[in-house]
Amino acid sequence: MKTLDARGLSCPEPVIMIQKAMKSKEASYEILVDNNTSKENVTRYAEHQGYQVKVTEEGGEYTLSITR
Repeated sequence: MKTLDARGLSCPEPVIMIQKAMKSKEASYEILVDNNTSKENVTRYAEHQGYQVKVTEEGGEYTLSITR
């Protein structure tokens, strides 16, 4: 599983990060974001690519577990 830290970044940077990571065609990814807009945009992108997304929130930060 590839883990990406996109905390402190605003869109579209987290989406670009996951887009580049998905070129490796791994089965799962984890990305950390700290704002709702990034959470929604990364989730939308991953689902559009055929992945399932599980979101966990803790202290205003989100962990998105992305799996095929």
